[in-house]
Amino acid sequence: MKGSNQIVTGYAQMWPREVFDIREGKNLLVRKLGLLEEPGVYILYREDVPHYIGKTRRHLRERIWNHANQPGDKYYNFWNFFSAFTVREESHLDEIEGILIAAIPTANSANPRIKRINLPPRAVSILKKLRRQTVDIAMR
Repeated sequence: MKGSNQIVTGYAQMWPREVFDIREGKNLLVRKLGLLEEPGVYILYREDVPHYIGKTRRHLRERIWNHANQPGDKYYNFWNFFSAFTVREESHLDEIEGILIAAIPTANSANPRIKRINLPPRAVSILKKLRRQTVDIAMR
């Protein structure tokens, strides 16, 4: 929706890595996909398991293409699907990346750059007590 105040303006969900190999004549088809011409945040998956979450201030297409086609890339061998979220305002990239990293466990163990709120100690204590009681009942 153009002209709106949306932070994320579009997304691609679980596209196969092979979209970077499809040609139309001499040109790669992916060059014609406007969605990937924007900056944004992306997730690389190994099968359906998130492996890496990253962001780019350039075109999503360029950044993900690098992961797909440069054997020296750190993640080159570790993914076969991706999702991408277009974010036109650079000021939101770090926050969206941080939210995704905090919400989705990945193999690369990245840490979000947002403040973590821990469970209050009293709640931890109550939960431990409840867990012990559940285990005691199950052991009978």
